Amino acid sequence: MAKKKEDISFEEALQQLEDITRALESGELSLDDSIKAYEKGMELKKLCTSILEKAEQKLEYIKKQEDGSVTVEPIPEKDQDALF
Repeated sequence: MAKKKEDISFEEALQQLEDITRALESGELSLDDSIKAYEKGMELKKLCTSILEKAEQKLEYIKKQEDGSVTVEPIPEKDQDALF
């Protein structure tokens, strides 16, 4: 059984996207299969982008100080659900 979109890790989605890219570049897929693969690839790209944006938002809470030390600010409660 295939995993749901939200159950796929970034690494799994990226691997699937790379597999689709190789299949499309090989030229061995029929037109119909190429279109289906392209659509799946676009869904995976969107998922990867979303995961990366959430990771970037989390990293914004890590701040480097002028003296070179690093502090981590707590994520405001109102924003926690949006990040996870």
